[in-house]
Amino acid sequence: MYFAALLARTEDGWEASDTELDNVERLTDLADLAREAATDDTVVILIEQEDAWFGVVRIDGEDDPRIFVSNAALAARSSYGAMLTDELLGRDDSDEDDLDLLDLDGTEDGEPEREDEDPENAEAAEAPVARGPLGDPRLLEDVGVGERELLTLDGDALGEIAEALGCSDLLEAVR
Repeated sequence: MYFAALLARTEDGWEASDTELDNVERLTDLADLAREAATDDTVVILIEQEDAWFGVVRIDGEDDPRIFVSNAALAARSSYGAMLTDELLGRDDSDEDDLDLLDLDGTEDGEPEREDEDPENAEAAEAPVARGPLGDPRLLEDVGVGERELLTLDGDALGEIAEALGCSDLLEAVR
């Protein structure tokens, strides 16, 4: 079970809304969703899966999203967590053309493996993700959540982040 909330900073503080991730397949989809909801430049997306892991995505205007995941190994086993960890590990295949995935050479067996493919690179892409945090632990420092605090959050991490931001009541309202 996932919970995701979108926090948008406004002149009057933070606005919170729960967000559906059903149509989100890539980080760019998530960033687009956040930018649509932004009333100012900063949007923070909080995602958690049953207290197993949490993720924070921060988007400032048109800058690239900044990401933090509390437990990369657990997150990588879930669809939304894998989206975040794959981006952090450079495994994003969003640039890959869908036609490249199809076998269009007319044979039943497909194309033979190319000799110039590096098996070490293929193994690295499939290597297990290390346990522990991954990403930018300082992404919320300027809004009240320091690196040390983010790295040591346990239990209701999203609630503690929202409390530090001054919007815990808003987060609880959308939970």
